[in-house]
Amino acid sequence: MLRIDIFTLFPSMFEGPMTESMLWKAKDRQLLDLRLHQIRDWATDRHHTVDDTPYGGGGGMVLKPTVVVDAVESVLADAPPEPKTPVLLMSPQGQLFSHDMATWLARQPRFGIVCGHYEGIDDRVRELVITHEVSIGDYVLTGGELPAMVIVDAVIRHIPGVLGAEGGADRESHADGILEGPQYTRPAEFRGLSVPKVLLDGNHGDIERWRREEGLRRTWRQRPDLLKKAQLTDAEKYLLAKFAEEDARRG
Repeated sequence: MLRIDIFTLFPSMFEGPMTESMLWKAKDRQLLDLRLHQIRDWATDRHHTVDDTPYGGGGGMVLKPTVVVDAVESVLADAPPEPKTPVLLMSPQGQLFSHDMATWLARQPRFGIVCGHYEGIDDRVRELVITHEVSIGDYVLTGGELPAMVIVDAVIRHIPGVLGAEGGADRESHADGILEGPQYTRPAEFRGLSVPKVLLDGNHGDIERWRREEGLRRTWRQRPDLLKKAQLTDAEKYLLAKFAEEDARRG
């Protein structure tokens, strides 16, 4: 069972996602132990203050190191010292979250997520308890709660037994650097658009080859940057050259 500890000022934001879809299935099947921790519980004054004005001036408020560090250290006190439990800080300054990071986190017995808020977080929190700063994109959100939900959703898909089809996560977009190809279901024809014949013939070898080729075609046209890291066969490199020729003819 994977345990995830989330440190947040707004635990109620997680109530909807925690009771729906894959997250609910993972918890119901006892594959996920997700715990929410209200950072204010570690504040020591009667107003439960968690932030203060920044040294040196500037707008906004900064989360206090005393509260956040105490919260993380208290909750993780029962975690084994080795290997060190990953603690992620959701931050627009962090490394970009990826498929590889999701699979790595899914292999951990436990990890934590700190959701920043307000203007920022005291940098000593990073030095004392954070192991990774993570961003879900080059934009700024109000807090780290929504990015934390994205991380959790992406990670739990890689826990064996969560998805209905075994290995389903390995066949999806980004699993090997290639986007997933088009998908179809009934009816076979809709408003003049037909399902490709290869999907109806029942030849699984042909279907897999078609899906791989269409995935490559989609990657070439929509996310060619991914191809720089993809492990391609000579046949697949030939297909890319063919796609380039096709696009050149179209002008």
